[in-house]
Amino acid sequence: QVQLVESGGGLAQAGGSLTLSCAASGTIPGITSMGWYRRAPGKQREVIAFSAGKQPATYADSVKGRFFISGNNAKNTFYLHMSDLKPEDTAIYGCLISTGGPLLWSQGTQVTVSS
Repeated sequence: QVQLVESGGGLAQAGGSLTLSCAASGTIPGITSMGWYRRAPGKQREVIAFSAGKQPATYADSVKGRFFISGNNAKNTFYLHMSDLKPEDTAIYGCLISTGGPLLWSQGTQVTVSS
């Protein structure tokens, strides 16, 4: 069993920055890809950042240039660095990984950006 748990969510001001972390625990043979998704109220879930293997990460147009992802593979911990936050970034944010099989999705954490 693998568990994904996010931390770092909360309230931020427009124009501010926030970093989320995602920790994977359990028996993990090896993480081959990871990413982040978000789901805003009344909208569909979208993957906003993704990195597969050793390829550079890709980002959705809505966050490109403002968000970036990083990871510590040895600790099975991943990060979403958000800057220049906007009220429209308000959403539930979660992480996802692949260990060679189906994608695993976290529950998500609330991020609220106020003007």
